[in-house]
Amino acid sequence: MTATSVTFLVLTLAIVWGGLVASVLYVRARPEADHLPPGGEEDPEDPVREQGGPVVHDT
Repeated sequence: MTATSVTFLVLTLAIVWGGLVASVLYVRARPEADHLPPGGEEDPEDPVREQGGPVVHDT
């Protein structure tokens, strides 16, 4: 390989692995969201779910 291709290979690897390391460090520092928007909880008493029909969410 030429010097140019090796340079671009090293640069690309540094960008990809650097992004991976940065994202892992970010997730380790903030593992879970402090607050979430309302909704998303499933209601086991929902009559539509008991009948096997489609679940319609009001968004």
